[in-house]
Amino acid sequence: MREGSLEAPTRHPIDWKSEDFHDETKLFDELERVFDICHGCRRCVSLCTAFPTLFDLVDESETLEVDGVAKKDYWKVVDKCYLCDMCYMSKCPYVPPHEWNVDFPHLMLRAKSVKFKKGETRFRDKLLSSTDALGKLASIPVVVHMVNAVNKNGAARKLMASTLAIHEDRELPEYDSATFRKHAHIRDDFPVKDGKNTPGKVAIFSTCYVNYNEPGIGRDLGQILEHNEIPARIVEKEACCGMPKLELGDLDAVAALKEKNIPVLASLARDGYAIVTPVPSCTLMFKQELPLMFPDDADVKTVAEAMFDPFEYFVLRNRDGLLKTDFKRSLGKVSYHIPCHLRVQNMGQKTRELLEKVPDTVVTTVERCSGHDGTWGVKSEYFSDSMKIGRPVFRQMAEPGPDYISSDCAIAGRHIAQGMRAADAAPAEKQHPLTLIRMAYGL
Repeated sequence: MREGSLEAPTRHPIDWKSEDFHDETKLFDELERVFDICHGCRRCVSLCTAFPTLFDLVDESETLEVDGVAKKDYWKVVDKCYLCDMCYMSKCPYVPPHEWNVDFPHLMLRAKSVKFKKGETRFRDKLLSSTDALGKLASIPVVVHMVNAVNKNGAARKLMASTLAIHEDRELPEYDSATFRKHAHIRDDFPVKDGKNTPGKVAIFSTCYVNYNEPGIGRDLGQILEHNEIPARIVEKEACCGMPKLELGDLDAVAALKEKNIPVLASLARDGYAIVTPVPSCTLMFKQELPLMFPDDADVKTVAEAMFDPFEYFVLRNRDGLLKTDFKRSLGKVSYHIPCHLRVQNMGQKTRELLEKVPDTVVTTVERCSGHDGTWGVKSEYFSDSMKIGRPVFRQMAEPGPDYISSDCAIAGRHIAQGMRAADAAPAEKQHPLTLIRMAYGL
């Protein structure tokens, strides 16, 4: 018997189609087993509010052990987990291949799926996770101004808080009628120059957020590719990657979205394209979650192997000697936050590495969960938790007195900026890392 494991973490496929997966009795048996291991370890207490919730339940029980916690209270722990994956990848000593086989995030996913199957998911949660439908409606030219105005109106936000339980103090991203997919000008007329580490042409999977909310991020990516004479195109057809539905536990919806995306992406991958996604959660969905849900699907594997984070692609391109570093402009002091869904891709700090190549630029890296996580930090019951989790990040981002604050996750960047303002931190301009690189090129 060994205490902990020295091997690299491995992931087992998600057996979501089996009868046992949605058997509530068997789920509770596994929750009790894993909760008991977590209670005896407690290394993850500082990561989020799921673990303190569990440990408080144990410490307030009659037995001071997991067997003293009412099974119905297990859901309190499940609801606090937003599947950031950091406990699995950075803290837990008992993940596979250890014989105790603890995969806390995927156990929480199983519980969320059981809850969804039981019909215990709120309308609000289904609505917020329907990112394509919301984006298509809210970005209609006539509608977009009304939606953005409502999201900033105090009385309207109070109504949203009372009817949908969307916290009135959460700053929501605006929608843009000039969507990325319809208005982007991406050049594909450069010669293809394959490198040892990188394909020489790129297909951009724009993501719901970049398409409907911040198309400027996609345009910046396109300009960087054009400056480096990398032929690129936009994926001709795409749907939501499925991450919002995964976090909801709606695995059938994830499968339906996979059927829309994977055939198109697999064709591009077989044609030699690097598939680049400017949102870390979307990249992670194709690299990790879909391959674990569909381990025997060859097309899913092909797409996963062709999928790149933009900065992963650019840094590897530089190693191939095929990236321009003719930066014209310093960025000064940059406080850079690495989002959880980028950290768990195990590719190193590629964004920091490229930012530091800009002359006279000092990058301070903050490697901690910001606490927002998709739609979780928008909800009334979790808003205060999201701000509490993010407080150390807000402080660390502000300490250097930066010229810019930046995160690969645009939503995390907004959350951090809001948290810094709430703490009366010195103002700094928020820009996405792709925007910073575009600026540094002088484009």
